[in-house]
Amino acid sequence: MVIRVYIASSSGSVVIKKRQQAIVGFLEANRITFEEVDITMLEDQRLWMYRNIPEDKHPDKGNPLPPQIFNGEQYCGDYEDFFQSKENNTVFAFLGLQSQPAVKQAES
Repeated sequence: MVIRVYIASSSGSVVIKKRQQAIVGFLEANRITFEEVDITMLEDQRLWMYRNIPEDKHPDKGNPLPPQIFNGEQYCGDYEDFFQSKENNTVFAFLGLQSQPAVKQAES
């Protein structure tokens, strides 16, 4: 399964942009394979994201905001959930991954 981060590339919100950057930066730094899905460019993906976020994660008003994280079709969480897992050092479990990817050591 692939980790998918649903983002909004044309968001006017600085908070949303920083949250997206934090998640993407962490995944890249830890060499976790993922794909970004831009909901501002792909209407069908935006609707899919909305339909697949659990009801208890929907705000009282409006639609859930990016970033939202999925592992395949399994919902992982939003930025707040990601941040909590990072603070608790449980990101790999949060993402539904077995363990940290192996990094080859440079040979001397």
